[in-house]
Amino acid sequence: MTREELDYLLEIQKEFFRRGNTLPYKWRKKKLLELKANIKKHEKELLEGLRLDLGKSHSEGYMCEVGLVYDEISHMVKHIKKYASPKKVHTPLAQTISKSFRFPSPYGTVLVMSPWNYPFLLSFDPIVDALAAGNTILFKPSRYSSHTNVVMKKILDETFTCNEVITIFGGHEENQLVLDSKVDYIFFTGGKVVGKIVYEKAMEKMIPFSLELGGKSPCIVDNTAKIKLSAKRIVFGKLLNAGQTCVAPDYLYCHEDIKDELVKEIIHQIKEQYGDKEVTVMGWVRTNRAQAQFGFLNVNDGSFFENLQVVYDNVLENFEEISKFRVGVSVKIIGKVVLTPNMKQPLELHAN
Repeated sequence: MTREELDYLLEIQKEFFRRGNTLPYKWRKKKLLELKANIKKHEKELLEGLRLDLGKSHSEGYMCEVGLVYDEISHMVKHIKKYASPKKVHTPLAQTISKSFRFPSPYGTVLVMSPWNYPFLLSFDPIVDALAAGNTILFKPSRYSSHTNVVMKKILDETFTCNEVITIFGGHEENQLVLDSKVDYIFFTGGKVVGKIVYEKAMEKMIPFSLELGGKSPCIVDNTAKIKLSAKRIVFGKLLNAGQTCVAPDYLYCHEDIKDELVKEIIHQIKEQYGDKEVTVMGWVRTNRAQAQFGFLNVNDGSFFENLQVVYDNVLENFEEISKFRVGVSVKIIGKVVLTPNMKQPLELHAN
């Protein structure tokens, strides 16, 4: 999409908003119910897209993404009238003979930029909330969730016109395109590098924004904790979605009296939840850093692998050659992987 094409579509959207079409709460409720119905219509395609993009089983895809979006829509539909209604507030003494109200008002066009690790949840949750608030949407998903993106666009196109939602696919150039566009609010979920760019762009134009970024998430276990239950929850939270969750436990603080018992139980829980047999991994992943750090799996230490081979530009390479890969290329790994307690990052067990 060119700059001129996007500006034209956004002007149509803004005119639709200026006419007050999004203000009635009944209209918002109607569109949310239509959106929910179309998600249900394409639910199987959506779950399959998540499997193809991220290796998620259908049950995990529903639990961690689709089901949560259903909950968000249901909540907004139930409470939207209350959220959109004027609210009485305290009247200052100087205006004592008057009455004061707060009127919840939409911003206008909201830019939603979503990441690849929870491509449906972190796209549709902010879209649902922005629509419930009476805004129109400019939606830019991650380029790395291509199968899910196709289904999301199908759902949105069947529910909304370009007056209400515009979807743009692409990479860096498209990110720059939408960030330079005339929007009224930015909601970005992703890493701190792009987050800084979003911050700078928003500040240049004095546009309000929300940044949902990753961070360090410590987990504290004291000597009164139930060790088995703690380990079970830590392993579940850390390895869910192959570890690609912004609030996954990043490191542990534990009381010295329970350290050995906790470590032993964590190792047991990894085997209990994921098994301890060799797993054959055959799948496409992308390099996102130098020194062979692949999407879900840090392979800087070759001891994690047995009999690892890599297909790079259709040529079979040995593990030692991985470090020569340039950033951003696609590679295919084939080999036997052993799940061990000293893994720096959880294995991607569901590659396609």
